[in-house]
Amino acid sequence: MDSLEQGKKIIKDKIPLISKNPGIYKMLSSTGEILYIGKAKNIPNRLKSYVTDSNLPIRTERMLSLTHNLETTTTNNESEALLLEANLIKKHKPRYNILLRDDKSFPYIYIGNKDKWPQLTKLRGKKSKTGYYFGPFASIGSANWTIKILQKIFQLRVCDDTVFKNRKRPCILYQIKRCSAPCVQHISEKEYNSSVDDAIDFISGKSRRIQKNLSKEMEKASKELDYEKAAISRDRIKALTQIQTSQKINQTNLNEADVISIYKETGKTCIQVFFFRSKQNWGNQAFYPKHDPEDTIKDILSSFISQFYENKTTPILIITNHEVSEKVLLEKTFSNKENKKVVIKKANVKDEINISKLAEKNAKQSLTQKLIQSDTNNNLIENLAKKFKFNNNIDLIEVYDNSHIQGSDSIGALICFGNEGFVKKRYRKFNIKDDKVKGDDYGMMKEVLFRRFSKAIKEKSGSLSLPDLVMIDGGKGQYSVSREVLNELGLHDLPILAIAKGKRRNAGEEKIYFENKEFILNKNDPLLFFIQRLRDEAHRFAISAHRAKRKKSLSKSLLDQIQGIGRQRKRALLNHFGSARAVESASFDDLKSVEGIEDNIAKKIYNYFHE
Repeated sequence: MDSLEQGKKIIKDKIPLISKNPGIYKMLSSTGEILYIGKAKNIPNRLKSYVTDSNLPIRTERMLSLTHNLETTTTNNESEALLLEANLIKKHKPRYNILLRDDKSFPYIYIGNKDKWPQLTKLRGKKSKTGYYFGPFASIGSANWTIKILQKIFQLRVCDDTVFKNRKRPCILYQIKRCSAPCVQHISEKEYNSSVDDAIDFISGKSRRIQKNLSKEMEKASKELDYEKAAISRDRIKALTQIQTSQKINQTNLNEADVISIYKETGKTCIQVFFFRSKQNWGNQAFYPKHDPEDTIKDILSSFISQFYENKTTPILIITNHEVSEKVLLEKTFSNKENKKVVIKKANVKDEINISKLAEKNAKQSLTQKLIQSDTNNNLIENLAKKFKFNNNIDLIEVYDNSHIQGSDSIGALICFGNEGFVKKRYRKFNIKDDKVKGDDYGMMKEVLFRRFSKAIKEKSGSLSLPDLVMIDGGKGQYSVSREVLNELGLHDLPILAIAKGKRRNAGEEKIYFENKEFILNKNDPLLFFIQRLRDEAHRFAISAHRAKRKKSLSKSLLDQIQGIGRQRKRALLNHFGSARAVESASFDDLKSVEGIEDNIAKKIYNYFHE
């Protein structure tokens, strides 16, 4: 019996044992890897199609050939099955599912309603605070730009509560007329809350009333010869006009909608999502779902929508440029989830068609750029493999670098590069644990490589899959210790390249070491530029990780290093003496006199600084 028939038999034997309920099913490999997650209104009926259909797609046959087990989970209804399927696909990322990659939370603008002086800020993730949320915005840049305009028009505070409560005089935002300085009561509570209400109305799409009120204020101030106040109103009207023009409010009447357009070419897909709220365009974002080239646009779009909104608020209207599979089920699921009617429709009126075509045009342009970049990366990786005659195919490259200052705050860094560019989710940093090797580049590299690859070999949770090539920022010495570590772990066939700077450390004079041979590439060789680019990205990541660690260690007080001194005692000591240095020079009796510092704690502090 071949593997395909074996896979079909496993499913066939399981079918009589499964109740005829809605739910999800998981195809598992011999190692327990989840190959595919599917949903069904009636699980046994759906599974029968894998056994009885004679013309299964090649991709499905490949999946069945690898199937060694089947697991099912029943749900109360098909809508629950849809949400569970989307959640599990995003969590486990099975290789035979259509996957939404680059998934992330989007920023919202938040205005609290509990504070005496509400703050204007950005938030991501769960909406746990009570107040007003506006979004989603396609990017932090879009949210920041809107906040900047809101500051100009309504002059609300953006500082956090700690800064706000400790201000003695206005900050620079007051000087440049982007804050009304409520921290020092330069505005009354009533006036400030009126500005907050206006900001909420404005971002909700009610801008005409605000513009009329500002015009009246300007005219009144001019008549009263209060030209400074009139100028402020004038500037606020200008800012209001600017955002109306930039957001193209009159372009469409979409009050709460996402416009989703898909474009597919050469088996690859880009999906553009445009966010419309309060008749304003709050930006757009491109996504590149992973799928089989044979998957239809309808199926890709349906899978994308179910995964995209699994952990996000769904708007009342989703406009697409193509029909969507399981449209009725998606509408029902999202309507129940949001407690409001959600409609999914293909664009069919003029405004909708225009914006849908614009989104599709953006998707086409983004995909074209992605394909060109992908081809370029493939060519560079292929040229690298040819140049050094690697025995294996190269799909993933890992690059390693270290950073420290005379052994302090030592950090090891790993970055990753694949056919589609830098793979940020595989970036890792390593805090050097062995004090003996801190400051020793060879020792640090040995520790980092051993920790990274021993974890992968033991298949510990959270470990990354093995790369096809390892690159090291260093010379012959770094190459030797790296080869030694990988050989010790049994990874004899995993190739290593070491990139050493020239004598004058100038770009273009690098020496490359591979299998104890030295290579020097032509200064204008695109392959050298590619290697430099990878090395520089690893160096950038290592330096930024080192600086973050160093900044954190510098911000620590001397008192943090004394066991038994918590936040309250630390605050009591600093409030009493004024600084950690003053605590260091204090006598035992002085320390005892501080409220909350018992004799044994005072003795511990005194001994720490004087022994």
